[in-house]
Amino acid sequence: MHLFLAPECAPFAIAAMILVGLTTIEIISMLVGASLSEMIGKPHFDGHDGVVAGLLSWINLGGVPLLILIMLLLGIFAITGFAIQTVADIVWTPLPAIVAVLPAAFLTIPLVRGSTRTIARLIPRDETYAVDAGDFVGRTAKVTVGPLDQGLPGRVSLKDTYGNWHQLRASAAKGEGPFGIGAEVLLVDRKADIFIAVPVPSDLAGPAEQSSTEQH
Repeated sequence: MHLFLAPECAPFAIAAMILVGLTTIEIISMLVGASLSEMIGKPHFDGHDGVVAGLLSWINLGGVPLLILIMLLLGIFAITGFAIQTVADIVWTPLPAIVAVLPAAFLTIPLVRGSTRTIARLIPRDETYAVDAGDFVGRTAKVTVGPLDQGLPGRVSLKDTYGNWHQLRASAAKGEGPFGIGAEVLLVDRKADIFIAVPVPSDLAGPAEQSSTEQH
């Protein structure tokens, strides 16, 4: 308990208190028939900012509800920070807060990535509400987070035959791209949860939300 109140643990204590606050708000909102998580939903991006966007995509931003991602970041950061300070206190003395934050943040990112990938398999996702993810192969989509190339996946948006919008992770096929934001692409394959995109053939060009029947 003394570490929780120690100045050296202030960043982690603040993260923990924010997490408790968000959890309380979510529980209360659910009791009154609403949900903070549903209101926030999943993030939709219209831009790409190099390393930052790549990092956000790497931790599966958009793969889980935004509130869950925020809570995971806060919780894992707090737990990791307190663990580092506890070990430091046992060995010698707690590290200065600014020093402890660096390794805690460094360890938080991969732990959040692993957690979001696990959670994404356990909760309903946009691409599984009304259709199977495999049904999106052969559909056209619009790039919303890009550019799409052979590096870190971006995101594309499309509407299924039921009128539901889907945000999918995608990369350009080998030798294709880069496809900028707003470009229409054709999804020709899927590897795990990443769709492979190529330019839309001229005879298929049109709105990204058209149905497979319309495309052919």
